This record gives sequence, C-alpha cells and structure tokens, in this order.
Amino acid sequence: MSLVILMHLPLIERYQSVKARMQQACLQANRPMDSVSLLAVSKTKPVEDIIQLSEQGQHCFGENYLQESLLKIQQCPELEWHFIGPIQSNKTKAIAENFQWVHSVDRLKISQRLSQQRPTDQPPLNILLEVNISEEASKAGFTPEELLKIAPEIAALPNIKLRGLMAIPQKSDGLEAQRKPLAKMRQLLEQLNTSNPEWQLDTLSMGMSADLEAAIMEGATMVRIGTDIFGARDNLKK
Repeated sequence: MSLVILMHLPLIERYQSVKARMQQACLQANRPMDSVSLLAVSKTKPVEDIIQLSEQGQHCFGENYLQESLLKIQQCPELEWHFIGPIQSNKTKAIAENFQWVHSVDRLKISQRLSQQRPTDQPPLNILLEVNISEEASKAGFTPEELLKIAPEIAALPNIKLRGLMAIPQKSDGLEAQRKPLAKMRQLLEQLNTSNPEWQLDTLSMGMSADLEAAIMEGATMVRIGTDIFGARDNLKK
C-alpha cells in the first residue's frame, strides 16, 4: 500500500495495516508474531489518538519531547511509556521518574544520571544503548567499538536494567541494503550476550515505517512506527 493512500485511511485502519505488515514479515522470517512488539511513536500527536489505539490493545508508546510526553503520561498513566529522543542532562530526572523504558542512552554520563535519579520505589528503568551503526557524523550513539568497552560499566549500575540495543541506521533503498546494518546490530547483541551471559539481553529496538520488514528479518524484537500509524509528523517540539 502506497504512503499516499495509507495517510488517507483512518487511524485504526493504518494501525491494523502496520500490524498486518509485521505479521507478514514474521511469517517470511519464520518467527512467531509475539516475538516482535510494536512501539507506537506518538510524538507530536494528540492524546486522543493514543487513547484510540489503547482501546485496540496497543499498550506501548514512544515519545521524543519531554514536556509534551509528561502531559500525556499524566492522562494515560496505565500505558507503558518509552523515551526515544535525544537526552539532555537536565532532563534525566524527569525521564527517570516517569518512563518505563529509555531507548536513546548514548553516553555513560546519561546512564549514571538515570541510575541515580530513578526512584527506588519503582522497578529498575529498562534502558537500551543507542548504537551509531552506520557511523554517521550527524548521529548520536556509541560506535560498536565504544559499545563493547562501555556496556559492562553501564550494566553494573543500580536502579536501571540494560535490556539491549537501539539503532537508527542510515536510510537506504531495497531490502538487502536495509538488512546489512541491521544484521550488524543483531551480531553486536549476540556478541554481548556471549561475553556476558548473565545480562540476558533480550531487546533489539530497530526498524521504522520504511524498513520494518528488514528489521524483523534481522531479529528486531521491537519496531518503532510513527508515520505509518499516525500520519506525517506535526511541526511541534517541546
């Protein structure tokens, strides 16, 4: 289905279309459907859309902009909230207090602050380390070499739980080209688990609207879909 046609469909139909794509990709990859979860990226979108999707059984939502997301969390505290945007040091306290997952940990300092500021009466904060798998100068994230060195120090921090890795590879056309950096991510996770079996890392957050099929074929356990569910992003940052 073309993007133009998709964007004219109602929200729930777009959501169901994404779920169908995921199911088809799982079949092609010979994976069970429940091995991949959907993170609905709801940044800049109204809480009414989130409530609509929650009524369809969608439980996990991803947000980039802290102030906007805190308002949504107040209105829908029963949902699972994932912070997926860049993290500034002055925002770590609010993130540590209000989210269940953080996908975009790209510095040791940020992980230390999240660990220190996570309330002890809450479960450990699930974190993913962001990998600059395409090694683009414009993108945040650890290089694979940095990741292998820093991960043990982060995994040892209290009040947070290292669950796995996240990446936003360089855009490319064609399934095979898309799969190459995603395969590197899968291999990195396998390498970490082989070296540190006690960690039991179980999460690969990768794959968005344009490449979710490639991501599922390469072992993604969570795909982050925004545009193909909610439509084009609103020009709003908070």
